[in-house]
Amino acid sequence: MKTIFGPVHSRRFGVSLGIDLSPAFKQCNFDCLYCELAPAVTVDVQHETPSVTEIITELSIALQEHPNIDEITLTANGEPTLYPHLKELIAEIDKIKQDKETLILTNSAALVDEKVFETLLALDQVKLSLDAVSSDIFKKIDRPHEGIDISKLVDAVISFSEQYQGKLFIEILFVRGLNDTSEEIAKLNTLLLKLKALRIDIGTIDRPPAYPVEGISYGELVHIAQTFDVNLPINIASRVHAEFCASHYSEEEIINTLDKRPLTPEDVEILFDTESKKSLDKLVKEQKVEIIQRAKLEFYIPTQNIQRKRQKS
Repeated sequence: MKTIFGPVHSRRFGVSLGIDLSPAFKQCNFDCLYCELAPAVTVDVQHETPSVTEIITELSIALQEHPNIDEITLTANGEPTLYPHLKELIAEIDKIKQDKETLILTNSAALVDEKVFETLLALDQVKLSLDAVSSDIFKKIDRPHEGIDISKLVDAVISFSEQYQGKLFIEILFVRGLNDTSEEIAKLNTLLLKLKALRIDIGTIDRPPAYPVEGISYGELVHIAQTFDVNLPINIASRVHAEFCASHYSEEEIINTLDKRPLTPEDVEILFDTESKKSLDKLVKEQKVEIIQRAKLEFYIPTQNIQRKRQKS
């Protein structure tokens, strides 16, 4: 098949069939420093596109072969919102998807286009990438096509968050020396507090990048996660943690840590030493810590934290 790939198993999004809306070559309005695809001149329109009929035909076959998937994911060798028949395609997918959900992975830039904005509202799930708020840092990291204005992009993201009724995810990828400064993180924090995101994934470079740039360490990601407002649903989404050494936490330190930032079982496996993991298990058995589900992921959270939120509501 030319346009369909997978199933892809993802800890964050479940099992999905992918639809590549630019299977021939990279077509994108960004040329990100960290992109796993080769550098390419940015575009604002697709020059070669598969037809809706071709995609739906291939997808119908794939759904018969893989009936137990969770999502149908719209992506591309580049930016999927540049696909000119996106609204028609989503409508056709809705006719055959049954209990599957539609998801798009987009860099957010095309949200300034009213037609794209309205089209994405029809999807079950949307993941928006947003690496920076400052214009100079945005241009350095994402290398956008001429005319893309970060302030207008941010305004569009806020508006989309207010109107969208589906599951909204935000992704931020940190690049060493660029958007990992305390100033930029503070600006991102202010913006994120305005968004109604189900989950905010933060990560760093874990594949060979298009340009000679470096990611940050897992320890630095943990620090950044703890820097963000405690009410933000931050999730560390990175495989770069081999160099990080597990630490010892007392029961009180575990409670305090989880109160500031809920952790997934994967986080605990990396951050906690053996004795700390035993202490966490003990706290769970004593019902001082609970495990909650949030957007397909499990998180450890202090029971008192949950009780406070219930009281506020």
